[in-house]
Amino acid sequence: MYQKLTPKQKALTINLDPTIYGTFAEIGAGQETVRHFFRAGGASGTIAKAMSAYDKDFSDAIYGKEVKNRYVTQNRLRKMLRYEVSLIEERISRENNPDRKFFSYANTVTTINFDKTMRGHGWVGIRFQVKENEDYNEIVIHVKFKENDATLQQETLGNLGVNLIFGAFHYFDNPRTLIESLYDDIAKDNLEIDMIDFSGPAFSYVDNRLMSLQLVKNSMTDAVIFNSEGNNMLPADVLYKKNIFAVRGSFRPVTKVNIDMLRNGLDMFLKDAVCTHDETEVLIEITISNLRADGDINERDFMDRVDVLGKLGYTVIISNFSEYYRLIDYFATHTNGNIGVAMGVNNMLMVFDEKYYNNLSGGILEAFGKFFRNGMRVYLYPYKDPETHELLDSSNLKVDESLKELYKYFKHNNRIVDITSYNPEYLEIYSREILKKIACNVKGWESQVPEGVAEMIKERGMFGYKEELSLKQFS
Repeated sequence: MYQKLTPKQKALTINLDPTIYGTFAEIGAGQETVRHFFRAGGASGTIAKAMSAYDKDFSDAIYGKEVKNRYVTQNRLRKMLRYEVSLIEERISRENNPDRKFFSYANTVTTINFDKTMRGHGWVGIRFQVKENEDYNEIVIHVKFKENDATLQQETLGNLGVNLIFGAFHYFDNPRTLIESLYDDIAKDNLEIDMIDFSGPAFSYVDNRLMSLQLVKNSMTDAVIFNSEGNNMLPADVLYKKNIFAVRGSFRPVTKVNIDMLRNGLDMFLKDAVCTHDETEVLIEITISNLRADGDINERDFMDRVDVLGKLGYTVIISNFSEYYRLIDYFATHTNGNIGVAMGVNNMLMVFDEKYYNNLSGGILEAFGKFFRNGMRVYLYPYKDPETHELLDSSNLKVDESLKELYKYFKHNNRIVDITSYNPEYLEIYSREILKKIACNVKGWESQVPEGVAEMIKERGMFGYKEELSLKQFS
């Protein structure tokens, strides 16, 4: 456990380190970070320059113009960081400043507006060296303000900036601690961090997907998204004005059933919504509760799942939305487009189970108001009972007696529709059986997963696969 310090203590520690020297460039909320260093004392040994280019024309003259005149963007932040580092390298002689590690801190933010209709958000980052003459590292984060006052948001931003600078130099070798330290002296109710990205030689071993997982695991945000290449994505950028089609599951491992459900459900969704693939964001969702199903989160198991999904080309969202209505509500905050969800019969039965909504004052009716909002539609994949061989779909799904009429209403209004073009051969594929066979090296599971997945699992020893296990260990 690291020792928590106040912003003043952190700023003073940095100021008293003669090897740390750099610049501050803050746009949009005042010079909230650098003032901590000025006030702490000893700032002359740390601060090469502090600036705030508020005027857009002046800012453009320094950093260049932005596409569509958007200034609160990741691209703008990275331009600022790299420009300021180039200046310090150009203007400060290494010969006269031996052993110094240069840095540039920057932020570009917008705080809450006068009418309080937009809470405010921004990009915060640092470009820094761990050793003299070593290549630079970068840490970039996106934040969303939750406080209802611009002055409070500015103070929060200042504390965050100090935490980031201190963490970069003191916790670079432990990114998990660095992430946790970002909230020192900041309440999680006041600030959300929904994207983080580490790059550079000091972080060559860091997988940013695992860092995203820390954000959700530590309740710093509700959801994170990364693409098939493993790059962290800002949810607002991915989902903005898009139609959204999602499939939730454990994907441990992904099976032909999962892909059959996704592809056939997506085909129906595109027709119903009269939209194209390019206008639609397809998401594979895994919940934190699913990752914690066996206790604490097993990061190796997490990486196994997302590596396979990435190989298949899918974008993944990790969320803390145990209930489906919270997922749909989240999507609806980012887009006015159509939303569709594919799910199996068992999940649909959970949706119609009132015990999951005891925390809502309006109970299941409030949840359904959020779940079936804006024309949201469920695409139901059938289930074949392994014992009775009965095929269950929307026509014979048995919900609680008190909810039958409600269920009929949504089905009659085509808010719950059956996926009819499924492959019957896949109905007897059960992921738990596959997982058990993988761990015990029992042949036959290979044909039940998508092409290329079995080879990947074997080559990398995923999901407990060990080639030398005998068949006798399976029962």
